[in-house]
Amino acid sequence: MAHVVYVHGLWMPGDESLLLRHRLGQEFGLTLRPFRYSAAYSTMSAITARLDNFVRELGAPEAHFVGHSLGGLVIHRFLERYPDQPPGRVVFLGTPCVASRAAEKASRLAPVAHLMGQSVAEELLQARERRWTHARALGIVAGTQPFGVGQLLANFDEDNDGTIAVSETRMPGLSDHVALPVSHLGMLLSARVAHETGLFLTEGRFSLR
Repeated sequence: MAHVVYVHGLWMPGDESLLLRHRLGQEFGLTLRPFRYSAAYSTMSAITARLDNFVRELGAPEAHFVGHSLGGLVIHRFLERYPDQPPGRVVFLGTPCVASRAAEKASRLAPVAHLMGQSVAEELLQARERRWTHARALGIVAGTQPFGVGQLLANFDEDNDGTIAVSETRMPGLSDHVALPVSHLGMLLSARVAHETGLFLTEGRFSLR
């Protein structure tokens, strides 16, 4: 059975993946393993080193990765630094691949900035020209239900999930992209998102183009 390593987003514990784990197991026979880290107290280098150990300890012949929000950028940096991994595919859920206007605005609030930590400052607080150059296929799911405080902070004038704009999720070099009517957190609870995630991990495509 193929393993799926789930990497959570900022301020999340990993347990929010429970429904996703159940659905991937039931429909696709995939075993999801949550990787936990602290964005507020760890550097990206330390987080990716721990993730490398986590994957090695699984000892799986095939390993897929799913990253929610900041978790997608953790996976991107992880594969840059530790490319020698078991074969598999990657899905990002609401990941700010290009920039995060909401995070940049939130960083201007001192209490929030303190809780963000160095890893967030490294990845989210300035625009970056990221490109997916890894050998494994990348599928990205974006949300179009604008429910979240990010909508107030960033004052989006385009489709967004309440935290991240759809345009912010597009990374050059990706294999497939789909926008669904879900919010940033709601995508973790969505049966539709779980189905599209499992489909991409097992077949390398989404059902919608």
